[in-house]
Amino acid sequence: MYNNVGTQSGVPIPPTNSQPNPFGNAFYGASSGLIRGGLGAYGEKFLGSSSEYVQSNISRYFSDPQYYFQVNDQYVWNKLKVVLFPFLHRGHWTRITEPVGGRLSYKPPIYDINAPDLYIPLMAFGTYVVLAGFSLGLHGKFSPEALNWLFIKGLLGWFLQVALLKVTLLSLGSGEAPLLDIVAYAGYTFTGMCLAVLGKLVWGYSYYFLMPWTCLCMGIFLVKTMKRVLFAELRSYDSSKHHYLLLFIALAQLPLFIWLGNISVNWLL
Repeated sequence: MYNNVGTQSGVPIPPTNSQPNPFGNAFYGASSGLIRGGLGAYGEKFLGSSSEYVQSNISRYFSDPQYYFQVNDQYVWNKLKVVLFPFLHRGHWTRITEPVGGRLSYKPPIYDINAPDLYIPLMAFGTYVVLAGFSLGLHGKFSPEALNWLFIKGLLGWFLQVALLKVTLLSLGSGEAPLLDIVAYAGYTFTGMCLAVLGKLVWGYSYYFLMPWTCLCMGIFLVKTMKRVLFAELRSYDSSKHHYLLLFIALAQLPLFIWLGNISVNWLL
């Protein structure tokens, strides 16, 4: 009644494919190997070029953050003297280069006094906030909210300084300076601010001497830095335009310092 031939013992079941293709496996292996090899080579080339592009642009615009914290006590002391007394700096203002990986790279701050760092700006910014809060406490105006506003005010002042330097470079046709370099140079503003606010706490009238002094020193420092370091990478040079921009950077320090030096509850004033 039923066909039970396939289930009987000793009777083999005929194969379903009676005509195998001897070239099928060979073609499949060759084609899959070619596809894997081609895609692998293309993917490696694409990923390699893209990673190289991303790495080059990151190093070009942001640099390595660890670079800006390679400092020691001697560097910090000498850098503070350069920032607070720039006219006493008898050495050159250009950065020192060294060959690394077949191309020139700048030496870290520990080996170059003209290299920017982020250690001093961050420490100075924190000190500025603490001194500002202490000043509010002496006048009976301290509160956590006021301290938060002073923190935001300091960050905004730092951002305005960065924007000033960045716009100056862009107006000259060069915005290729690493962003962290500009952030570091702008952050040195708080070294002078700390000195001015500390003098105001010790003796109120000293503020009217220290504020113009630190403002003038910061202007000289930025002019020297912009002229010898940042402007050195420009493709074209227009002396009259550069001089006007450098003068504008120096003059812009006065309202910025006055605004940051005004320690009050209303941070907009």
